[in-house]
Amino acid sequence: MTSPRIDTALVERLIAAQFPEWAGLPVREVNSAGTDNAMFRLGDDLAVRLPKADWAAGHAEKEQRWLPHLAPHLTLPVPVPVGHGRPGEGYERGWSVFAWLDGDDAYNAPVTDLAHAAVELGRFGVALRGVDATGGPHASRGGPVTDWEEGAMAPAVNALGADGTLDAEAATAAWESVLRLPAWQGDPVWQHGDLLPGNLLTRDGRLHAVIDFGALGTGDPAVDLMAAWSLLTPDTRPLFREAAEVDDATWARGRGWALCWGVVTEHYYRGKNHVLATVAHRTWTQALPEFAL
Repeated sequence: MTSPRIDTALVERLIAAQFPEWAGLPVREVNSAGTDNAMFRLGDDLAVRLPKADWAAGHAEKEQRWLPHLAPHLTLPVPVPVGHGRPGEGYERGWSVFAWLDGDDAYNAPVTDLAHAAVELGRFGVALRGVDATGGPHASRGGPVTDWEEGAMAPAVNALGADGTLDAEAATAAWESVLRLPAWQGDPVWQHGDLLPGNLLTRDGRLHAVIDFGALGTGDPAVDLMAAWSLLTPDTRPLFREAAEVDDATWARGRGWALCWGVVTEHYYRGKNHVLATVAHRTWTQALPEFAL
């Protein structure tokens, strides 16, 4: 069976069938450049999130299981699940209802107090890694960056180099240095896995909350350091690094993630998703110069 179009009408049917206490509340789609889930506001106090990509199937169940376990230990607000939706009305995946978190994402409403954000994000990472990870799911970005990129880096470098977007020689040398980095030797720890500006909420220019835990899992925490290059600046990165309490090798792997994710993602999404391509470009252009230092 083909899943129906994910729109307000579908959300209204699902809510009426499974959560009649909320039936009749207005449903409004939330514009997002995210590729995994569709988001809708339900009334003033609730949000509905439905996976729209095949690889996002199962995200709702994971967030329902683990967010209540993590939230009490974290230093920033995160989504609180208040309802677990089941397949129905022709929609074949699990879905979630969350308490609405006020704020705008940091792409559309950029952080203006970057020093505050750097410290708060670093502390958030420390708190997340400190939660017992026993039984936690393996993160899709929990291993070496090469497990994620699956050979896509070289073609992306060649393509972006050919049109002058990047210096292919410098990017190749930087990537080769990433490949020589030592692997994570510690026990698996929790990672958010997708700390990009679109998954950070701001209020009045300050970081306020972290959302979208679809990539949540356990493994090497290095991927969560990408925020240093996707969001922060050369003068605020040291504040983040100090607050994050990571060693030199983990920091270097995080920079490797920023380079690889940025180059591969810009190559894949340019012409398809302007927001992701823009964030990706910003990420690798912030990271690449540091390889020459």
